[in-house]
Amino acid sequence: MNFSPESLQAFAQAAATGSFSAAARRLGKSQSTVSEAIARLEIDLGVELFVRGPRQLTLTDAGCSLLARVQDVLAASDRLARQAGQLAAGLEAKLTLVLSDAYQSGQYEARLKELDQRYPDLEFECVIAEQGDVLDLVGQGRGNLGLLAAQSSYPPELASASVAGCADFGLFVAHTHLLARLPRVGLADLANWRVLRLSSVADQQTPLDDLPGSGGRCWSAPDYLMLLEMASLGFGWAALPRHLVSTYAEGRLRELPVNGWPKQVPVDVVWSRERPLGPAASWLLERLLNS
Repeated sequence: MNFSPESLQAFAQAAATGSFSAAARRLGKSQSTVSEAIARLEIDLGVELFVRGPRQLTLTDAGCSLLARVQDVLAASDRLARQAGQLAAGLEAKLTLVLSDAYQSGQYEARLKELDQRYPDLEFECVIAEQGDVLDLVGQGRGNLGLLAAQSSYPPELASASVAGCADFGLFVAHTHLLARLPRVGLADLANWRVLRLSSVADQQTPLDDLPGSGGRCWSAPDYLMLLEMASLGFGWAALPRHLVSTYAEGRLRELPVNGWPKQVPVDVVWSRERPLGPAASWLLERLLNS
């Protein structure tokens, strides 16, 4: 059974105003048009929606029950029309952000709230990846924008810029690790223990570049959250975003007192030169650069 939008709007306005004439004024229609639309709706639904008094309309029990459903249908119709208009104007159907845990969670949450307010009907996807994986996903078109710890160079097909703020990295081990007992930790001390590294950054600049190698004593993982868990279990030391540690490992890890640490690491946003950004991605890029 199909119900005309005009009939549903007439019903909702008459229920809100308490009269056909007031509903007609709000809708810019004649009173007879509104009255006829509601009468047709009552026939289609098979129920009486109003008790028609001499001065004011009163909803019947059926009308009260159906009003919320009608309002849901009208709201869905509004969303459909709004999204169709945005798509017709060039808005992309979906926006994918490839995100490193190096990016501060507070900034990410603020940008998400702004995105929701500006484009409430846009499909949004967040993919967690690190370093080289971020570049691959954006380069392949799997993601529109990528956020990662700044690299010394990028593939020529990718554009890049520095976002506002930096990632705050520290060196961490489990409280039970022998390194945690030292009042000061030098590079030679670190070299004696297994390092936990990202597995996708062998040929790219990382926060670990100025630390000594550990020979074969290295375990790796594809993201910082997995490295955090490995460090919490005592398997080695790792350079980790401090906001990640405070959020997920409070009390389980100790930050090592090493000269030059903690350090601020710039964060870059990357996008493809070969695929033009849509309106939502362009807007989000500007917010990332200027917030």
